[in-house]
Amino acid sequence: MLIREASHDDWPRIWPFWHRIVSAGETYAWDPGTSEEVARALWMNPAKQVYVVEDDTSTVVASAYLTPNYGGPAAGIANAGFMVDPDRAGRGVGRRLAEHVVAAARAAGYRGMVFNAVVETNPAVALWTSLGFTILGTVPEAFDHPRHGPVGLHIMYRAL
Repeated sequence: MLIREASHDDWPRIWPFWHRIVSAGETYAWDPGTSEEVARALWMNPAKQVYVVEDDTSTVVASAYLTPNYGGPAAGIANAGFMVDPDRAGRGVGRRLAEHVVAAARAAGYRGMVFNAVVETNPAVALWTSLGFTILGTVPEAFDHPRHGPVGLHIMYRAL
């Protein structure tokens, strides 16, 4: 696997799994009907450092972004978003990408990283806790999951 900074030309390779994940409505608090134009602006925003993971055939199988969670005097806390092609789940891609992004955040001088809305039924909760993130709190029944009904959204944090 190769993890590298994304280029403008990577978006067409990110969009298919981005769209599949968001339109499923199970793990992101973004509108499942998000258009490609809006999705690109959300994910590839110039204020974000965006990464991709390529497999041995140079296929993009995952992407993540790193950005300040807050502005001004609170800009020392990072935020990130992660997406792994569902066809590649369970193969360690997400863990490798997460470790890379946490290291990049630390190298960039961030003091901590926060996730503002982790769906409590998301399998990634186990990954984040194994990487040292703690659940600071849960907003009960804040997310309308298509299979589980109303579920909570975790706020997760890790010092860097």
